[in-house]
Amino acid sequence: MITKVLIIGACGQIGTELTAALQTTYGAANVIASDIRESDLEVFANSPFEILDATNKESIKACVEKHQITDVYLMAALLSAKAEKNPELAWDLNMNSLLHVLNLAKDKLIKKVFWPSSIAVFGKNSPKKDTPQHTIMDPSTVYGISKLSGERWCEYYHQKYGVDVRSIRYPGIISWKTQPGGGTTDYAVEIFHEAIKNGSYTCFLKEDTMLPMMFMDDAVRATIDIMNAKSTEVKIRSSYNIAATSFTPKELTKEIQELLPDFTINYQPDFRQAIADSWPESIDDTTASTDWNWTASFDTKAIVSEMITNLK
Repeated sequence: MITKVLIIGACGQIGTELTAALQTTYGAANVIASDIRESDLEVFANSPFEILDATNKESIKACVEKHQITDVYLMAALLSAKAEKNPELAWDLNMNSLLHVLNLAKDKLIKKVFWPSSIAVFGKNSPKKDTPQHTIMDPSTVYGISKLSGERWCEYYHQKYGVDVRSIRYPGIISWKTQPGGGTTDYAVEIFHEAIKNGSYTCFLKEDTMLPMMFMDDAVRATIDIMNAKSTEVKIRSSYNIAATSFTPKELTKEIQELLPDFTINYQPDFRQAIADSWPESIDDTTASTDWNWTASFDTKAIVSEMITNLK
């Protein structure tokens, strides 16, 4: 059977690059991109594009039936910083969109579902270093609460109804191709643009704030790899830890200065600092490595090189 993919929230930071990768994997005609509004990016000219409200179950169902979709990648979400400013919208989008897709899968209209979770599911009582797969999870943000709730729904629908849902907990994602979408780790993208454009950057986190990060290529590959894994290999149906590297703004600045010696940074922490303080410093992804052979390719130095080379 031909795999027909629907990406909901395709115009976001990850969705854009995931769309391109899935076009390469399955052919552009078999990848249907969708979002609440159109995009003029070239990647979306190659595939069918649908205007789709992720909170409208009937619209999703109609799109699934129209294109005979087998796999759904539900990337639509309000991220951590934006969610704090509009908690009810964040809950509606992040939670109801997932339940709509899970119910369509329960009704056998979809074969497989990918839904991303986040390191935001962890909280102040989770271990900070090498945060394990199974541990205390007490998120303090709307985003984290919605993601932890989503993990529980995913596992419930798999156990109760046999829904083939797969998930990974994204760390901060770094990309030169797309703009960040309102998350607490966005400084690690903004800093490169400002370093090249202005030679300086004002960071909204403290210099010693250690957070887990990942290059976009690794994040997209992990997403596709877990969807392509045999069902028997995907043993966790809530969400998997994945990791690549961790650094502070000060450490990232030092790496950037290796290539751009005149770059300077100053610090003006804002409300996002409290969010970052509740998150892990590093992640243990042994379970993902064991179950479906996950491993990252880009460390901090490689990320910095890729970002500066391509943005220049």
